[in-house]
Amino acid sequence: MPINPADQDLQTYEALHQGFRVEKGEGATVATGETSLFTITGGRIKLLQIVGEVTTVIQTQATNLKLVYDPANPPSAGADTDLCAVLDISADAVGLLYGITGTVGDAMIEGIGRVLAQHTPHILSEGAIHQNSSAASTGGIKWTLWYVPLDDGARVVAA
Repeated sequence: MPINPADQDLQTYEALHQGFRVEKGEGATVATGETSLFTITGGRIKLLQIVGEVTTVIQTQATNLKLVYDPANPPSAGADTDLCAVLDISADAVGLLYGITGTVGDAMIEGIGRVLAQHTPHILSEGAIHQNSSAASTGGIKWTLWYVPLDDGARVVAA
């Protein structure tokens, strides 16, 4: 007999459909170099979507931002891999959204009030996701990530 979603726990059904949501608090600062956003433990995950929202206006100066994955296990432990190319976020306003397409060579995308869904998921093993900035700028970005665990015990937590 098929499962009727209406008969199931709504939160569980949403998690199966959209993945599990993890939020990195109120406004990660924009510091030079890497700022830790999320930690992956317990195995592999499928990254479905990652979205940033400007919570405090970004300073007006050249600030190239990208997301990177830092694997925890050999053979590539510590060797960052870009999840997208850079986007200059100079003077971005509160409410502006950031996202990635899932194609590593594509620049981070931005939009006012909406960002298109990530069309290519990433399979990531244990490690971390960081924002990487070319400059320290005043301002803040709130990050939200959706994922599906591929291994028993795999999970993502805010760093």
